[in-house]
Amino acid sequence: MTTPMPADAIPVGRVAGAFGVKGWIKVQPFSLDASALIGSRTWWLQSDAPRPQALPASLAVKALREQGEFLVAQVDGVDDRNGAEALRGVTLHVPRSAFPKTQDGEFYWIDLIGLSVVNRLGQAVGTVIGLIDTGPHCVLRIAPPGVAAPTPAQEVLIPFVAQFGCDVDLAARRIAVDWELGWQDGE
Repeated sequence: MTTPMPADAIPVGRVAGAFGVKGWIKVQPFSLDASALIGSRTWWLQSDAPRPQALPASLAVKALREQGEFLVAQVDGVDDRNGAEALRGVTLHVPRSAFPKTQDGEFYWIDLIGLSVVNRLGQAVGTVIGLIDTGPHCVLRIAPPGVAAPTPAQEVLIPFVAQFGCDVDLAARRIAVDWELGWQDGE
């Protein structure tokens, strides 16, 4: 009996195809840190594309190891290459509650998306809609107040570094920043 997808399920990877002939699957993590996938013994499945056969709701992970930039896994119910290939393209989810704990001052991107952003004067800058990894640091992508789906030109981009404040209060669902309204517009 499979359990339904948890309400706090987060997409963390996708099945990239088969690995070998004994039913192992190759998994592409969505993050450089695959600890959420590695730490979970059950993965819930979702596919946006129609499939010739029904997918199980979840997979129980029997064995798992890193293989370059991928993970390879042996899962219950998949015993040959054809079974593994049938899962190609499926998105894998794990509950957010199963993610490893972070250190103080560290955050998962998923926890920052949706937070309101205010400057030190209490003015609303907007809502975090995503992040950009630039290598040395991340940049917050912020939708201005009243704009649900901003164009790239409308987005406010603030480096997620101490120089710009970026004090995160997850309980209050807010990030305070040292940022003046209009800076991005050249005002």
